[in-house]
Amino acid sequence: MEIKVSREELKQGLYWTQNVVEKKTTKPILSNALLECSQDKLKISATDLEVGISVEVAAQVKHPGQVAVPAKNLYDIAREITSEHITIKRRDDHWLEIAAGSSKFKVVGLSPQEFPSMPELAKKNLVGLDAPALKAMIEKTLFAVSTDETKYNLNGVFLEAAGDKKLRMVATDGHRLSWCERPMTQNFPLPKGVLLPRKGVLELQKLIQEEDGVLPLAIEGRNVMVQRGPVTLFIRLIEGDFPDYRQVIPAKNDQSALLPKAQMIGALRRVSLLSQEHNRGVKLTFNSGQLELMCSNPDLGEAREEVECQYKGKHLEVGFNYRYFLDVLAVLEDETVKLELKDEVSPCLIRSEIDKGFLSLIMPMRL
Repeated sequence: MEIKVSREELKQGLYWTQNVVEKKTTKPILSNALLECSQDKLKISATDLEVGISVEVAAQVKHPGQVAVPAKNLYDIAREITSEHITIKRRDDHWLEIAAGSSKFKVVGLSPQEFPSMPELAKKNLVGLDAPALKAMIEKTLFAVSTDETKYNLNGVFLEAAGDKKLRMVATDGHRLSWCERPMTQNFPLPKGVLLPRKGVLELQKLIQEEDGVLPLAIEGRNVMVQRGPVTLFIRLIEGDFPDYRQVIPAKNDQSALLPKAQMIGALRRVSLLSQEHNRGVKLTFNSGQLELMCSNPDLGEAREEVECQYKGKHLEVGFNYRYFLDVLAVLEDETVKLELKDEVSPCLIRSEIDKGFLSLIMPMRL
């Protein structure tokens, strides 16, 4: 194998592999990228068996071939060298010789036969989804995904059809829930909901960060394929049942408060300076015309602040994790936030007046 490739294109192709490859693994091949050269192109692939990615870049291929090479090492080389082009040759025992200007490297590679096979999905099944809508759904749900690996069915975002030409994303960690739906330009064939792992959704989010048009996506069996230009992303779905989230959304929260978002964020940040680290609790006391926020810590002291609000309901004191509120407020475009409450043991609903397709829920806590 011998190729000559643009340093910038190689660096950009390897960039997509960096969050996919395993940094610490008992399987060394999973920290490698597979280089495949043929017909004036270089294909770079990486996988951790849950998420996979392939990128095609233009190359001058003198001798076709393939080899697995440490993804981070090759990426660091491509970032640091100053030459415009890089020559890569495979030698015996999968060693790579990399030359760029006056810089020369010898890198240990692995046999390409050790590299896991990537899913093969039919491109004919790709359906164009509205990228800005998909991006918004991810931003408004991803923060609520559980990071507790023992709760595997909560370690991802649930995606389902929500009627004619409409998709919905839901995420929960058991203490909070976020729900967002968006209209699409066409129907997506999704007879039942699927569960996308958090890592895969993070890579999908990165893929569509600058995308304003249509994003081709397909789901076959337990795999998802997404294409954007030369980049193809593969995501293995989580096998498990997402909980029936509809059962935890209260239908009759008859007390409501309208609050200025900026003031609420500022007050939460200030009083939380004296919160207890293990529970991050803040007590909210609602009265007509005002909300009092209070955090206390036996080792540090107590902090209180009042925020003006339009409150309809009886006197109410209820505890919440302040971090959960800050996460929701960070994704709302509204200047005014609407809270819907019932009592000190029922969930608080947070709604957007601007985005009717968004809803968040936070469970109370005992302080």
